Amino acid sequence: MKKLRVPVSTTVSLNVRHRQAAGPHTEGRPFLLLHGMLSNARMWDEVAERLAAAGHPVYAVDHRGHGDSDAPRDGYENAAVVTDLVEAVSALGLSGALVAGHSWGAHLALRLAAERPGLVAGLVLIDGGWYEFDGPVMRAFWERTAEVVRRAQEGTTSAADMRAYLVATHPDWSPASIEARLADYRVGPDGMLVPRLTAEQVMSIVESLQREAPADWYPRITVPVRLLPIIPAVPQLADQVRAWVAAAEEALEQVAVRWYPGSDHDLHAGAPDEIAADLLLLARECRVPAARQGLDPLKQPRRP
Repeated sequence: MKKLRVPVSTTVSLNVRHRQAAGPHTEGRPFLLLHGMLSNARMWDEVAERLAAAGHPVYAVDHRGHGDSDAPRDGYENAAVVTDLVEAVSALGLSGALVAGHSWGAHLALRLAAERPGLVAGLVLIDGGWYEFDGPVMRAFWERTAEVVRRAQEGTTSAADMRAYLVATHPDWSPASIEARLADYRVGPDGMLVPRLTAEQVMSIVESLQREAPADWYPRITVPVRLLPIIPAVPQLADQVRAWVAAAEEALEQVAVRWYPGSDHDLHAGAPDEIAADLLLLARECRVPAARQGLDPLKQPRRP
């Protein structure tokens, strides 16, 4: 695995974790992997290993303010972060990539494919890309999250305590995934963990999500899409997610859905074998070699 430093503006550079294609066949399309809010590119490591072993070069991006990327004071709205991705894709020569996004990263992937269709050959949206954030329930949830982040800025939890908590609450996660989650924090001068994003930056992202509904982008998506939703434990939210996913399935021209019942939000950490398999299914659908001269991606018929 190589760490690349990719400038996307005069003041911001992104960290990209790159794995070269391996195995007997190394001509697969590249994958671009996008993490969610308050997360980082290391959460993709186990999925990325499997994709690379199957012959695909893999690039996992730390968005601005996350992981090892630069953390400007502002610029966290979706439009700015997608502009970062366009610059990174151009710098890395990834036109025609297969893009997988988790949570907020799924919303970014959807907008990237809608606004710059020539850059994306296929999409995988993992527990995101259909949530609508303009309702009072979602707004209240993120306001509580921002308050937790605000309190955590005081640095009252050690890495050892956080590690023990993650092991207890995520028994299906590997040690690598536990350490990846710890990378969501920086270590303060007293050794305590501090979130990389501020509460104000979290709410800047949320407010951006509230201003754009995923359904606004669906008519502009022309590539194959795989939706990988979980079923939330809260019955009311579970019903809402089913409705959102059904609406996305109806609106998207080329789409397949695989539900992950009984799983938690971080599917790529808890089920890397299954998520990698789903991503490789998309790669087989988009089996035209990666675009090198600006060719349009292969269009596939809608699945029944």
